[in-house]
Amino acid sequence: QVQLVESGGGLVQAGGSLRLSCAASGRIISINTMGWYRQALGKQRELVASIASSGRTNIADSVKGRFTISRDNAKNTIYLQMNSLKPEDTAVYYCNADLRISYSSGSSSYWGQGTQVTVSS
Repeated sequence: QVQLVESGGGLVQAGGSLRLSCAASGRIISINTMGWYRQALGKQRELVASIASSGRTNIADSVKGRFTISRDNAKNTIYLQMNSLKPEDTAVYYCNADLRISYSSGSSSYWGQGTQVTVSS
């Protein structure tokens, strides 16, 4: 059983910072890309940032320059440092991992339970 456990969400004032963490655990053979998505009320889930096992990152234009994604491969953990937060960043943030649990099959996508980030104006 694979679990993605997120932490670090909360309430912050505009201009503030938060750091999200996501740790993957279970019988994992390898992890490819990990990333953060968010879903605001009434909107579709969108990619915020992703990071490949090589360290290559992909950052959404809406958060570029404010958010940084990093990864600790030894801990199967990714982080999202969020600075200069805006009210429009308010959403549930979900961790995603494309990982492999069997040598006889390819990778699959797994999701965390989500963590709420609320930015007050």
